[in-house]
Amino acid sequence: MTAREVVDLMKKTSNGNWSPQSTRDTFKVGNPDTEVKGIATTMMATFDMIQRAHAAGLNMVVTHEDTYWNDRDDTKDLTENTLYKRKTDFIEKNGMVIFRDHDHMHSMKPDFTVLGTLKAIGIKAGDEATMRPPIYTIPETTFAEFAARVKRMTGSRALRCAGDPNAKISRILIGPGYATPRMTPEADVVIGGEQQEADGVFDNIEYVMDAASLGQTGPRKAKCVIMLGHVISEQPGMEDMAAWLRTFLPPEIPIKFVLAEEPFW
Repeated sequence: MTAREVVDLMKKTSNGNWSPQSTRDTFKVGNPDTEVKGIATTMMATFDMIQRAHAAGLNMVVTHEDTYWNDRDDTKDLTENTLYKRKTDFIEKNGMVIFRDHDHMHSMKPDFTVLGTLKAIGIKAGDEATMRPPIYTIPETTFAEFAARVKRMTGSRALRCAGDPNAKISRILIGPGYATPRMTPEADVVIGGEQQEADGVFDNIEYVMDAASLGQTGPRKAKCVIMLGHVISEQPGMEDMAAWLRTFLPPEIPIKFVLAEEPFW
């Protein structure tokens, strides 16, 4: 089976939408007619990740994010860039091919990036786990205790928190990557991937700082934010992507989830 045939089967099997206009959901490098020996799913096709996939005998990479450092994977200004040349040479010399699945993945029900992150922090979810998920309720705890649990369960080295550590929380609103939700009256904690701290349409960070200063720390009043980082916030979903691929691709093709390294420390 070729990489092109793998993608064709993904399109036939998915409940999500594939847009022919998408600049993201395309092959990025390598020959789509390459015979697939194994598939690696990952959050980001970094060079380190690609090397580990190759070492594991996986010559097709399905990545959620870009390969060449920009959203469109536009390489017209990179042809003389040493890093671009070395990364591309390694991929091509080793018969590898990279396909990005981004827009389609976020249209699926459930969206694996949302479902995976919820599972990673111990919250059960189902098909309602989309890019606009509901608020999930957990047993009441302090924000500090919950943040410590999230850090431990996700393995994040660079998790950032805003809000009163002693605030009583139970209602969680989540959005991975750039889809960090706006704080709502119903939510105690917003969990996101990344978001600017100021000058946005609505600045969650300043809002929760003011909530803490004004004493809104009791049950159903607390306002807190956890920023996981883009990679950590969507990475667990690529493990679910691997599991999904196994449901319809030939069993003789090994399919493995290969971690993209967390960039921050």
